[in-house]
Amino acid sequence: MGKSLLILLINVLLFTSCNEETSKRGADSNQEFDVVILNGRVMDPETNFDGIRNVGVNDGKIALITEESISGKETIDATGHVVAPGFIDGHQHCMEPYMYRLMLRDGRTTILDLEVGAYGPKLDEWYKRREGKAPLNYGVAVAHELVRAAVLDSFNEWEYFYTMDALKSRVKDGWSKTRPNLEQGNEILAQMDAGLRQGGIGIGSTVGYMREGVSTREIYELQKLAGAYGRQIGMHFRGTPGNDVAEVNGIQEMLANAAALGAPAIAIHFNNPGYNLVHELLVKMRERGFNVWGEIYPYAAGSTALNAVFLEPDVWVKSLGNKYEETVKDVTTGEWYTQKSREEMLKREPTRAVLVYKMPEEAVIEWLKMPGVAIGSDGMPLIPFTGLTRNTPYEDLPNVHPRSSGAFAKTLRLGQDNNIPLMQLVSMTSYNYAKPLGDMGLKAMQVRGRMQEGMVADITIFSPENVKDNATYAKGTTPSTGIPYVLVNGVIVVKDSKVMPDTVNPGQPIRFEPVEESKLVPLDIESWENEFYAVPDDFGGVGLK
Repeated sequence: MGKSLLILLINVLLFTSCNEETSKRGADSNQEFDVVILNGRVMDPETNFDGIRNVGVNDGKIALITEESISGKETIDATGHVVAPGFIDGHQHCMEPYMYRLMLRDGRTTILDLEVGAYGPKLDEWYKRREGKAPLNYGVAVAHELVRAAVLDSFNEWEYFYTMDALKSRVKDGWSKTRPNLEQGNEILAQMDAGLRQGGIGIGSTVGYMREGVSTREIYELQKLAGAYGRQIGMHFRGTPGNDVAEVNGIQEMLANAAALGAPAIAIHFNNPGYNLVHELLVKMRERGFNVWGEIYPYAAGSTALNAVFLEPDVWVKSLGNKYEETVKDVTTGEWYTQKSREEMLKREPTRAVLVYKMPEEAVIEWLKMPGVAIGSDGMPLIPFTGLTRNTPYEDLPNVHPRSSGAFAKTLRLGQDNNIPLMQLVSMTSYNYAKPLGDMGLKAMQVRGRMQEGMVADITIFSPENVKDNATYAKGTTPSTGIPYVLVNGVIVVKDSKVMPDTVNPGQPIRFEPVEESKLVPLDIESWENEFYAVPDDFGGVGLK
């Protein structure tokens, strides 16, 4: 009896302590908050909390989630709406002012370019250009492709310092088809290392565009370098797009390296043939403690440049069995290409944007059923973009793939239409990118992607019944609807479905703290042999070479 009483007493003390700790964390409900969100359905993917609550925001953070009445300087009535963590787009190639409004209308609060990224030595300058000028949070990985262009093509026409410069850097093909020698390989690694030391969010590699030029050794060394900093590689892997064998083999290359090195990795847009096995591989590796994950965009067609190596006849037609007339369409004109018209356009505009139809529509639903998968839009720049501003009317914007404008609203709409649990969809749009990035030490992602007290108040409020993507392949810049409010760092940036003026810029940089000390170990043949080759001994015990 005495032992039972002791256990009961300990439980009471623990319960009281937990309640006291909760009270200390939660803000005073009687104070005036900066913003209050009332009567919304608060959904938190990390804890699976789902309930009607009031939310108080102070100093850019979620200060209180409560059933009590609260008041604030600004009040949002969220009755009938979901109050969700702000949507995190880990795969956005166009972080320019003319695209901000479309992304905000789609509920996004953070945009990251983790597939291509920014040129390593210029990465810090890329961040400085956006300080105090962005309504969304922003960040980049270090771009493998752009460093290869600098080293192998002597490219130096930097204007944007990230994906946008590919419009020029992809004109030559050394970045794609040249195998570097040892000296060039070490220079590639050194420039990648410069970007990591400046705070880059890991490495982005479009090896699927560089199949001839990038060896398995080069990919391994990139992952070793990223892993030395505890950061991920995001790969458009070697076989993408391809058949189910090439696709899976490409990700197995990345995952084998990740397992050997203990390094994080992202399977970029694995919504291609073989996706079911790729998903299983990722799940099984996570079960064994590896920080690996994947993303999809909810569209059957992709978009790329006309001169992509996988669109060459030997690959696209002969190997994969496609017909240009049925699968490759011009973004601007809406016309299908033939092999002849493609060859003619390549002479005039090799990097012209095209739509690539590569999967059946019904596959999209299968992708949305996969727990643990994140949404990344793969948003593309508008072309031509000369003269476009943050205030350019939507109807005056040139065409682009609809994923740039509607990927997140489409995820919510299509998922609900097909009875996918809403909590899973909310997780896909936010937590599934925040969690793995936070686990690798990115502090900004440890406090985002969650609706919890103490977290950063990046919040997206949407109507589950009315949320809708309106962008189409014919008009890809039509904004989403049913997302009336968006907060970034506690500041309202979308109010009553209207984006706030371009003077409202609460977006913050998402990056690692810069470091001085390099973790790069240059490639050296003799050092490698000493580590991995056994050196025979003679009878006297002296090593022979």
